[in-house]
Amino acid sequence: MKAGIRNLLGGSALLALALQATAALSPADAARLGNDLTPLGGEKAGNAAGTIPAWDGGITQGPAGYTPGMHHPDPFAADAPLFTITGANVDQYASMLSAGHVALLKAYPTYQLPIYPTRRSASNPQRIYDATKANATTAVLTEGGNGIAGSIAGIPFPIPQSGLEVIWNHLARYRGVAAKRSVAQAAPQRNGSYTLVEFEDEFLFNYAREDITEAALDNVLIYFKQAVVAPARLAGSILLVHDTLDQVKEKRRAWLYNAGQRRVRLAPSIEYDNPGTAADGMRTSDQFDMFNGAPDRYEWTLVGKKEMYVPYNSYKLHSNSLKNDDILKPLHINQDLTRYELHRVWVVEANLKSGTSHIYSRRTFYVDEDSWQILSVDQYDGRGQLWRISEAHCINYYDALTFWSTLEVHTDLVAGRYLAIGLDNQNKMYEFGLKRTPQDYTPTRLRQEGVR
Repeated sequence: MKAGIRNLLGGSALLALALQATAALSPADAARLGNDLTPLGGEKAGNAAGTIPAWDGGITQGPAGYTPGMHHPDPFAADAPLFTITGANVDQYASMLSAGHVALLKAYPTYQLPIYPTRRSASNPQRIYDATKANATTAVLTEGGNGIAGSIAGIPFPIPQSGLEVIWNHLARYRGVAAKRSVAQAAPQRNGSYTLVEFEDEFLFNYAREDITEAALDNVLIYFKQAVVAPARLAGSILLVHDTLDQVKEKRRAWLYNAGQRRVRLAPSIEYDNPGTAADGMRTSDQFDMFNGAPDRYEWTLVGKKEMYVPYNSYKLHSNSLKNDDILKPLHINQDLTRYELHRVWVVEANLKSGTSHIYSRRTFYVDEDSWQILSVDQYDGRGQLWRISEAHCINYYDALTFWSTLEVHTDLVAGRYLAIGLDNQNKMYEFGLKRTPQDYTPTRLRQEGVR
């Protein structure tokens, strides 16, 4: 057994289980879900110090006066920061911070982490909890860990036994069934100047459909469509993606509508470390949603679970009272608008396999125990030096009962720049009541929708 691993789920027997090869759980282990564990596998109890409370079901409805279509009011608006971590006191809290956050605090005098009371707000619909419990005794990784089998709709591995299982929990987590959003992206220069790239995105989470069966998946995890709205030089192009479940067995299917040519063609490669869409080289394709796509180029290690300060309940950043200029500042976003809390996270190390290639030689993922959302990632260059830090600033979208990012921020320490994805403060709110089927995401339908 590896020394130094800290697993807070409880019991040396479970720790030993977590270090063995993957296998479906026993009925006795699965019975813990909804008892001492949350329905998704987090520890229901608070911590011994009382700084992390017990999970009581999370947010299950919006506050008084909320109706779907509104930007989500902050249910914790009355909370005041407990303290603030800065470059001056970072060493005092370094044991509960990622290497990336320590580096950012030391690199930028204006960077800070306002620490708020911990609110365990994550929740999902009951059918996702039921599916998770059913998956627990049947789900397995397929050959090489490049896919999953015996799992549908819910979390596949609520009591994970390996780093790959944690990552698959993130990939398969619930984000509603179908959703539409209007968001913007910006990669400010060091002086703070920026150009907005505006998108209209649609998702059909095939894995989470109410009527879906494992046999009917057709190896598609997510259907995704992204139209570029602005700037004018990019507007009119539409990307269509069938995000395959096992991308080693079958590569991601992707098509691009070119407005100038009025035609649909196969899209260039949008996997691994190919550049992200209109991101000015500030992120890779597999950094979208913190991590997506095939995991086959890395060796994955489950380090364990740890109490850490992480971005959480970022309703202030989500507010429609803000303008983009309020958020986008030189070197980093306006940290006065952020919120960090103490939570238990799974720590997973990914090291590049010999004989494969990627611009990141190592990645460290910090994954929320309550939602399986990746909250933060440290990324290292080919020399093993810390290069880029990614954050997911999340909220509970209580009209859909999903804990998901409202803003992703990817910061490049070397360039002194960052990329912000998901700016929605001045846009229409996510629409989770969308009715879509796989037939809405075909190349033929893409051709019909294209406009010059």
